[in-house]
Order: sequence, then structure tokens, then C-alpha cells
Amino acid sequence: MRLFVRLIDWSGKSAAAALILLVLLIVYDATVRYLFHSGSLALQELEWHLFDVIILLSIAYTFSHDGHVRVDIFYEHFSPKTKAIVNLLGSLFFVLPFSLLIIYLGIDFVQLSFSQMEASADPGGLPYRFIIKSFVPIAFILMMVQTLRVIVASYNTVRGV
Repeated sequence: MRLFVRLIDWSGKSAAAALILLVLLIVYDATVRYLFHSGSLALQELEWHLFDVIILLSIAYTFSHDGHVRVDIFYEHFSPKTKAIVNLLGSLFFVLPFSLLIIYLGIDFVQLSFSQMEASADPGGLPYRFIIKSFVPIAFILMMVQTLRVIVASYNTVRGV
């Protein structure tokens, strides 16, 4: 389990590094496009791919630091035990099944892309699109592990452990 905790933390740090790279890439791309009237489709696709990686690698990390979006109208006024019950039920009935579904469908999605050696349909685009698609099941495997951690912690809080 500690390995997955480290992987989740690593995913957040990797997303932060990819964000810095994305900002630099966008600045470069905009400068080249507007000052030198030149550009690259491959660089634009790389921007999209980096954005995808940032989002996917941030999901479990954000959940692990309780930074996810939540409607706090009622939740913020709940007792710790009631919050734990809400987290337990939400994780069991929403997050965990959704993560399992995305993993299940995502593996086929990646296998098909890999078997076709999928690349950009645009001339000058990036090859090996299956690499970016591989982040989908990976991200939700991490999310599933984090959800299991939330379930255990919430259950322990409800039990008073």
C-alpha cells in the first residue's frame, strides 16, 4: 500500500512538472507563431497531450489531499463522524464503481490503440498516441487505490478507531 501512496504523491509531482513544461511550451509556441509566423502541429498536439497528463495524474493526488470539488453547503457543518459516513458511502457507491468502469473500458481502449499503433491523423502530428491513452487506466488505478484508502479511513472514523 505504501508503494501506491508513493505513486500517488509522485503522480502529483509529475503533474506539477508537466504543468511547468506546458507553460513553457505554450509560451514558446505563441512566440514562434506570432513573432515568426511559424508553428508546429506536433507542438500543439504535445500541448494537448501534456494537458491530458496533468489532469489524469492530478486526479488521485488531489483526492488524497482532500482537494477535490465538493458541495460544502452542508458538508462543512457535519461532525467528523457524519463526514466519514458521507465519504464512505460516496466512495463505495460512486467513486469506486466509476473508477472500476473506467479501468475496465480504458484497458480495451489502450489495447486497441496499441494494436493499431495509433498516431495522429494530421500530417506532422505526433505518433504513438497509445502512450497518452495509457494514462487513462493508470490514473484510475491510482484513483481506485486512493478510494480504498478513503474507505478504510472513513470506516475507522465511523467505528471510532
